[in-house]
Amino acid sequence: MVLGEHAVVYGAPALALPVPQLTVTATAGWSPGSPDDPGDASFTTTGSASKPMVSQASDGLRRLTAEFRKTMGVPAGAHLDVIIDCAIPPGRGLGSSAACARAVVFALADLFGREVAPSTAFDLVQTAETVAHGRASGVDAMAVGASAPLLFQAGEARHLPIACDGLFIVADSGTTGRTKEAVELLREDFEHRPEARERFVRRASELAGEATRALAGGRAETLGAGLTEYHELLRAAGLSTDRIDALVEAARTAGALGAKITGGGLGGCVIALTRAGQAEEVTRRLHDAGAVRSWAVPLRGPVDHAR
Repeated sequence: MVLGEHAVVYGAPALALPVPQLTVTATAGWSPGSPDDPGDASFTTTGSASKPMVSQASDGLRRLTAEFRKTMGVPAGAHLDVIIDCAIPPGRGLGSSAACARAVVFALADLFGREVAPSTAFDLVQTAETVAHGRASGVDAMAVGASAPLLFQAGEARHLPIACDGLFIVADSGTTGRTKEAVELLREDFEHRPEARERFVRRASELAGEATRALAGGRAETLGAGLTEYHELLRAAGLSTDRIDALVEAARTAGALGAKITGGGLGGCVIALTRAGQAEEVTRRLHDAGAVRSWAVPLRGPVDHAR
């Protein structure tokens, strides 16, 4: 997520960035099943996912599979065996659960010989996302199928015109975010302080609008400043951590135009905007400050994107 975490749930616009280096593939087939797995499908995840996340994800994926059968008119049959190879670290605000769900949708489509419309794929991914995160905005479900930065609001998304040069450096703090806890924390605060919710959503909407215009107008410094201010909004709401704040400060000290936490909060990743000439130094400083891995994502418009 570039801008708009949490505020998007309350109707504000959000900017999302796909990370093409991080991929998920899934295959689906038939198996005799197992007495230890009485359901109609089993899921095995390889790659970066940890065992607790695999268990949590499977609840959503089972719901997705049931909805796929219902929506696509597939009768119950033999036990399904789905294998997911996920390169996206879970719980980092990078859309791991949504990307896995999308891969499963198309693996099932291949297995059953069905064509899945984009709107149907989105709805099916949302089925799993709601189980994984509670109240899911839909932005991850859109972004994982995108080929360029998106503006998302109220269930609709469009590609953004881009005239900025630069790179986003995504740095993994090494700590798992806690999206459900962060959502609940903010919700409780807003219930007690409705004026705080109004201020948060209003300023988040303004920053998203400014960022959209900055991308189109080639004003990278304005975009970077908006990232940093949005981080301060999330930090003031109690959704950052000391480690995340240290990474944000390291990126800015190294010359990044702006930096912020990305995703649900209370852990996860930092995203920093930098000129190409500063990217190496920003990346080095992020790792010195505790980042365990990082990815560079160039700013660019839509490209051909495999499903």
